[in-house]
Amino acid sequence: MALGQTFWIALGASSLAAAVTAFGIYTVRRFETWARAKIVYFISYAAGVLIAASFLHLVPESFEMNAHAAALLLAGFAGMHLFHRFLCAFVCERHHVIQPGIGILPVFGIGFHSFIDGMVYAVTYQVSHFTGTLAAVGMVLHEFPEGIVTYLLLIHSGLRPRPALWTALAAAALTTPLGMLVSFPFVSRVDPPLLGALLSLSAGMLVYVGATHLLPEAERQRRPYAWLAFLAGVMTAVLMLVVG
Repeated sequence: MALGQTFWIALGASSLAAAVTAFGIYTVRRFETWARAKIVYFISYAAGVLIAASFLHLVPESFEMNAHAAALLLAGFAGMHLFHRFLCAFVCERHHVIQPGIGILPVFGIGFHSFIDGMVYAVTYQVSHFTGTLAAVGMVLHEFPEGIVTYLLLIHSGLRPRPALWTALAAAALTTPLGMLVSFPFVSRVDPPLLGALLSLSAGMLVYVGATHLLPEAERQRRPYAWLAFLAGVMTAVLMLVVG
């Protein structure tokens, strides 16, 4: 695939993620009760896609490209965990939302996470169109609940609805295509072993998001049939591999 075509596809995917996040923000602003009631199903489905896609495709692909992919996979997972722990050290878990704590600091954490998501788009689409699309499906799906959570955090921290809306859009939505745009020029110049290293780091981050960030929240809420949403996410990733 031509580099220019890869750029526009990655930009389109990251922009779609931003649009889905914005839709989540709009939904919770207009239909807060419904959004709170259904968010666990979006979380479970996204977790299924992210975990299955990572283990069935991203991890094996990175192992073929880089001899040290296993250590880098662990580094990506551990790095996301340490960032999460650093964030938790400065906030208190007072509300039942995906991200711990309340106020502006967790929103900075969400913004950083969304920026990293944009970098993942740049990396995975450089590997192949299919790899990028497979990773993008899981990431786009978890943007909807992330938009909901970001807006609720800002509202509960005392911001008025309009400032909360614009702050949530900037932090959770716009940072994703920004991360892709910033990282793409650098990723496009790397050789296959380094690209494999970046892919394994990305896979570790995605496994962390799905297994230790999304699934525990779904387990805590214990809604009926949430497990079916998780299995549907796994089957989505499997079907994409079969079709691809």
